[in-house]
Amino acid sequence: MNLVYINTHDTGRMISPYGVMVPTPHLQNLAEDGTLFTQAFCCGPTCSPSRAAMLTGTYPHQNGMYGLAQRGFSLHHPDQHLASWLKQQGYQTAISGIQHEVGWYLDLDEQGLHDLGYENILTTSSKEYAKEDLHVWDRANVLEAVKWLDRRDPNKPFMLSYGMHSTHRPYPIQVADNIDERYVKPVFGGVGDPAVRHDQAQYMTTAQYADENAHILIEALKERNLLDSTVIMYTTDHGLANPFHKCTLSDRGIGVSLIVRHPEMGHGEVCDHLVSHLDVFPTLCDLLNVKKPEYLEGVSFAKTFKNAEHVHREEVYAEVNFHTSYEPMRCVRTSRYKYVHYFDESWTFMNLSNIDESAPKDQLMKHGLRDRHKPMEALYDLMYDPDETCNLIENEALSSIREELKKKLFNHMEKTNDPLLKGHFEILPHYKVNNKDCLMASSKNPNDYDPRGRK
Repeated sequence: MNLVYINTHDTGRMISPYGVMVPTPHLQNLAEDGTLFTQAFCCGPTCSPSRAAMLTGTYPHQNGMYGLAQRGFSLHHPDQHLASWLKQQGYQTAISGIQHEVGWYLDLDEQGLHDLGYENILTTSSKEYAKEDLHVWDRANVLEAVKWLDRRDPNKPFMLSYGMHSTHRPYPIQVADNIDERYVKPVFGGVGDPAVRHDQAQYMTTAQYADENAHILIEALKERNLLDSTVIMYTTDHGLANPFHKCTLSDRGIGVSLIVRHPEMGHGEVCDHLVSHLDVFPTLCDLLNVKKPEYLEGVSFAKTFKNAEHVHREEVYAEVNFHTSYEPMRCVRTSRYKYVHYFDESWTFMNLSNIDESAPKDQLMKHGLRDRHKPMEALYDLMYDPDETCNLIENEALSSIREELKKKLFNHMEKTNDPLLKGHFEILPHYKVNNKDCLMASSKNPNDYDPRGRK
């Protein structure tokens, strides 16, 4: 079996297969022809830690990717990457577009990519594109991926990674003609604001571009009679770049899209049980019929493709260490409850530089976001409170559940040798870390805030 890994940035579950009004018909078709996972979660709701966890099968606190690769963090063992493992199993490996497991994803670090196991670097230069136009760069990269399909060795299986800048901010300036922003519902609620509606319409535009690019690659596989010998996986790293989404342990932050098409199993199936990104590596090994490395922490959910009702795991774990600033937190989530623990009691306000500059952030900054506190410990009943707005940590009727989940979390941390149990992470000189009171990622001045992040 071949593997095609398609990924987007900051998409969460904001595509049409998850029941939202976003024009992604081709990903909808992929879901209808594959298996859709409605309760898939990443291990860390920031870009590099999430991807590193999924593609090494180990937690961020284990693999060294405590924060963003462009901010000085790196894998302890790049050769534990999925591409490296499949290369060792005789696969041709190729990448076109972004990755976020080494260096700055807009720069071509060929040696770093080779260290991850990619033999063929197809990515084009991004330097000619304004950030708002990087969806055009995505199109150039998918076309390079299609060309590679024609020159690969047909006698060897392949892994092709196609990564898109979409749906990362900044979004395209021009809203697509088929999207009427007057009737768009912002993903982040609150007081009505035309700028926030426009922001959501821009997101929908970049999601549509991503959908079209995925379609180009899938059609290329079909035209070359490769669908019957290829596993196709689409996913994203974490939730949208909005307040209370990305870089939080809410379901809006750790919930991800996950669609897998196997040629022979699971066509049109929907799995509503918990799945962790940590389990993707061993699952792909089973689907591709290759052996698994010993260092994997995850467990295969390959049985799901024969029985969507198969209960794969009882809980998932996720974490944040660094994003732009240091904000260590951990959570455990079961099918009904979530327990969250923040470890830095020296700063109980929101870490505002960890929220991307955007119209939704601008709106909240006008209404007291800077003065809001976060709970250092939280318990949520997701059955009755799916938006995680009612903290039940002091509810004595749920004390046994609180203590059970807290014990699970700390046992997990001990089992996986979480450095946070020994004290706070050391901020090494080569780490680029904002102060906790910063308002923007681009400035260390706590009084520096400019709407739209242009300062």
